[in-house]
Amino acid sequence: MSHVPEEPLLLAELKPGRPHQFDWKSSCETWSVAFSPDGSWFAWSQGHCIVKLIPWPLEEQFIPKGFEAKSRSSKNDTKGRSSPKEKTLDCGQIVWGLAFSPWPSPPSRKPWARHPPQVPDVSCLILATGLNDGQIKIWEVQTGLLLLNLSGHQDVVRDLSFTPSGSLILVSASRDKTLRIWDLNKHGKQIQVLSGHLQWVYCCSISPDCSMLCSAAGEKSVFLWSMRSYTLIRKLEGHESSVVSCDFSPDSALLVTASYDTNVIMWDPYTGERLRSLHHSQLEPAMDDSDVHISSLRSVCFSPEGLYLATVADDRLLRIWALELKTPIAFAPMTNGLCCTFFPHGGVIATGTRDGHVQFWTAPRVLSSLKHLCRKALRSFLTTYQVLALPIPKKMKEFLTYRTF
Repeated sequence: MSHVPEEPLLLAELKPGRPHQFDWKSSCETWSVAFSPDGSWFAWSQGHCIVKLIPWPLEEQFIPKGFEAKSRSSKNDTKGRSSPKEKTLDCGQIVWGLAFSPWPSPPSRKPWARHPPQVPDVSCLILATGLNDGQIKIWEVQTGLLLLNLSGHQDVVRDLSFTPSGSLILVSASRDKTLRIWDLNKHGKQIQVLSGHLQWVYCCSISPDCSMLCSAAGEKSVFLWSMRSYTLIRKLEGHESSVVSCDFSPDSALLVTASYDTNVIMWDPYTGERLRSLHHSQLEPAMDDSDVHISSLRSVCFSPEGLYLATVADDRLLRIWALELKTPIAFAPMTNGLCCTFFPHGGVIATGTRDGHVQFWTAPRVLSSLKHLCRKALRSFLTTYQVLALPIPKKMKEFLTYRTF
């Protein structure tokens, strides 16, 4: 795989309107952005208790000429059916976390079975929103209707994550220092509370193989939990300041964590081994003697093929990293960045800012090598220990366990 250091280009920027009834400078942040798993919807917490649900690809007026093909996917062709419409969800509270459910499986119930009126049908694409008052609201994407209201947290719900398997298990992370597990197939029943963090929980991420849950709080350590038993597997120690973001690679073989200490650490989640650190150094010297880390991390995420990372830091830069390199391959200037996520089919990164804006950037498009595709396929069902037990050459084991950096 060759790396062409092309700088990300700004494809489009969305700005919220300015409702007169609000103090514009209050609670205008875009804390979360998310694409639906198939890439047909984009959700944006635009501040002032509002979430925008926008059909993807964006309408023509948002995208500069010459970029239409780069931001569109043939998988989202809407010919032959009515085009979905943009929706506004008024959540009644500041929205901190967003998560789309996986694509719903075909209903297994018999066609004559009916839901009682008090039991909402969640066999549809849904969006979960985590709110300032500890509530979680569950919405049907196609209609914009409120399906469920989940109560239990005592403070801000900062992050949300669905199990990728489609089982409609939802994990929530809160400033009340807990994570909670909800089963939306059982009327939104709370099935577990995970305690142990001593500070606000900022982030939660479920591994694509649904075996592990990572949680990051205002602490130097990261917690790894079993999604089967809901017990703590291990703590990952290595950061020197609060960890604020985490993400698993698409094959579940790697975990990345981002911290205010200006570093991203790449871990083997199965062994707890620290594989690499990516330091966010300042491109220009600081203008004063402040102790504040202007390169403090805000967000980190893997690209869908697992070969790149994107990071957003307080030094007003979006960085793109290649998996096997220690320095960024590309930068883009952005002010007051808070979050980032890749488009599920690649080629686009969405970022959110403190000003309530969303920006869409070009991301590297790469044809994965056959070696990487084989590694990704094998690691999707083999743990590190299972790979190490295989009767294969040492160098092959090192490659399959990402020890060749």
